[in-house]
Amino acid sequence: MLRRFSANLAILYILIDAALVLSAMVLAVKLRPLFNSLDFVRFLEVPIQMPGMVYVLTVLVWTGVMALLSVYDGRRNLLIVDELTNLTLAAGVAFVSLAGVLYLSYREVSRLLYLLFGFQAYLYLLIWRVIVRLLYRWRGHVGAQTRRVLIIGAGAVGHQVKEQLIKYPYFGLTFVGYLDDDAQKRAADESILAPLDQTRTVIQAQSVDDVVLALPRSAYERVNRLIAELHDLPIKVWVVPDYFSITLYQAKVEDFAGIPLLDLRAPALNDYQRLTKRAFDLVMTIFFLPLALMMMGVIALAIWIDDPGPVIFRQTRLGENGRLFKMFKFRTMIVGAEELQHLIEREDDQGRSIHKFPDDPRVTRVGNLLRRTSLDELPQLFNVLKGNMSLVGPRPELPHLVAKYQRWQRKRFTVPQGVTGWWQVHGRSNKPMHLHTEDDLYYVQNYSLRLDLYILFKTIWVILRGEGAY
Repeated sequence: MLRRFSANLAILYILIDAALVLSAMVLAVKLRPLFNSLDFVRFLEVPIQMPGMVYVLTVLVWTGVMALLSVYDGRRNLLIVDELTNLTLAAGVAFVSLAGVLYLSYREVSRLLYLLFGFQAYLYLLIWRVIVRLLYRWRGHVGAQTRRVLIIGAGAVGHQVKEQLIKYPYFGLTFVGYLDDDAQKRAADESILAPLDQTRTVIQAQSVDDVVLALPRSAYERVNRLIAELHDLPIKVWVVPDYFSITLYQAKVEDFAGIPLLDLRAPALNDYQRLTKRAFDLVMTIFFLPLALMMMGVIALAIWIDDPGPVIFRQTRLGENGRLFKMFKFRTMIVGAEELQHLIEREDDQGRSIHKFPDDPRVTRVGNLLRRTSLDELPQLFNVLKGNMSLVGPRPELPHLVAKYQRWQRKRFTVPQGVTGWWQVHGRSNKPMHLHTEDDLYYVQNYSLRLDLYILFKTIWVILRGEGAY
């Protein structure tokens, strides 16, 4: 029901992409002589003789790579952000792949010509998809033929399905109404058309195309009977498993040993987002590591002179998906400070633990400076390199505090935990993170590489101002 592309449309997309990629190469050949006058460009004789096999390889490599990277899979590209993200990744891989193929076969192809081709190919593929998306939206607004959807079950899951249908009207789905056996619900809600025993009658009277079964787990025996009753009608029947209310963040169908299973603890980041985030972490960490190592050497010496003992403090924290790991920090307290934690720990008016204070007597002189400047966090760059942490994300929490979490708060662990995050740049220690999980959930729900960059730059500003750090 929610797939924009049929197999025929997918083939049409491949053919159009092939034509556009071929056009980009032909036009690049025509445009290349215009750059002969530039000093840094090799002069090419006009007209440029391009082997016909180059055109064939260009089309095969680009469309093949895009097919392999799911650009033509409608299930993975329902939203425009997903489609354009997949297209960008596929175009980059195709560009590099074709360059390798040409290097091994037709090495005489001009590098500038190839750059002109790559830029045009990506631009053409991008523009025509945006146009198609706009046409889909326009088509939905001018009353084009839509699929009529009946939802069986007017509970929380059924209302979530309705909200999704309304949220994306350009998919061509029209909400017809609910069916529910609860007489009180039917009296209070006009959208509930009838009880479940009138399902066939309502489907035929309302010309329903799709039926969504959104009944609670306790009614699954009724689901089986309904599916059997509707098997002879020319409709599609969809079942929404009533497990989403107990998921950590979201649920996805995954292949597990060849069996399609529902993953109730699916991560918040898709594979592409996880790849780009990890690559970003490694590049940024490796780039700044030489300077960080020099600073760490000076800081380690200062800690040891001020209070002889271990320089690095290792503490067990909860990472992504609740996994335990050892987080590294410079020691900022006297040796054995953790054994004294119970003597200074307090509770707020609502009985919630407060374990961090601006006047903590266990903090050393150097430790106080490190905390105010957040330099005590520098060793966590090694956690980033190991993969335990990310540069940006919710802060790893102490296990004994997580044990007091409500279920909704645990959603903060569906992304990699970070050295800095949304919470740090909006209050830091003035807002204990276990009491302000909303900041972390905002990051989880709005993650992007752009947001990571914003948080990193904002972190520098917050540190320089010395706000809320102790």
